[in-house]
Amino acid sequence: MTQYLDFEKPLSEIEGKAEELRAMARADETVDVEREAALLDAKARDLLTSLYGGLSPWQKAQVARHADRPHCKDYIETLFTDWTPLAGDRNFADDHAVMGGLARLEGRAVVVIGHEKGHDTRTRIERNFGMARPEGYRKAIRLMEMADRFGLPVVSLIDTPGAYPGKGAEERGQSEAIARSTQACLRLGVPLVSVIIGEGGSGGAVAFATANRVAMLEHSIYSVISPEGCASILWKDAEKMREAAEALRLTAQDLLKLSVIDRVVPEPLGGAHRNRAETVRAVGEAIEGMLAEFDGRPAEDIRAARRTKFLGMGSTGLVA
Repeated sequence: MTQYLDFEKPLSEIEGKAEELRAMARADETVDVEREAALLDAKARDLLTSLYGGLSPWQKAQVARHADRPHCKDYIETLFTDWTPLAGDRNFADDHAVMGGLARLEGRAVVVIGHEKGHDTRTRIERNFGMARPEGYRKAIRLMEMADRFGLPVVSLIDTPGAYPGKGAEERGQSEAIARSTQACLRLGVPLVSVIIGEGGSGGAVAFATANRVAMLEHSIYSVISPEGCASILWKDAEKMREAAEALRLTAQDLLKLSVIDRVVPEPLGGAHRNRAETVRAVGEAIEGMLAEFDGRPAEDIRAARRTKFLGMGSTGLVA
């Protein structure tokens, strides 16, 4: 059953009416409602095109957080073969908010790292809503070092509201773990490509996305803080999240103009949740294309290009 966002309420009424008509026809085969239902379908599609043709930054944030949006686990199960999960940081515990392991992408051996939010109440609690603890970042560091040792490209899938801000995480060195994970990204001599598949929140995202190439799904967001958090700090009012979202420049389109990301991956009409298979396929093609850019390039060149890319942000004329 489709879950509608606040700004989609007019759409829910039209699509709901079309479904009611078809339910009547299923209950009574003598009733012919297909013409009326088809007209409603066309009206719904026109409205969907209108709505998604002019989304505000706050509306994009809502789409990026949609419960039915494909998550890291969906991409791993669909895009990759020979998936072998690797667990634990060899220090404290395994963080279920971070998935990581070995896999193949169209026959190419890779290491995959990503945030997993979960899809229902039980798995969301188990995955801590995609908010990694220090052991999650240390697990990622271990996997990146292994990838570097064996010459395997790294693919990271970003979908987190941010690193977990709890007391235990701080006691175990959350900020240090994030910094070291970011450092591990910069040190890699193999290609690292990242895709923001939902939310890219603060250092929790950057720790996996300090990459040679960063792509974003069309309606994903990527920012230093959530709109609600920004509004609470600047205006002492979380209800000003719409103004904050506008000011943060967190959309894929804004970030592409600012050269923070390298490409935008189109989503199906109505968002990734309306056609998950098409979305996953588009992300897979983007990952393959980004990895292909580094075929045959030596380790030092890959490492230097990555550093130049990030050091050059905010300047002009520096392209890796």
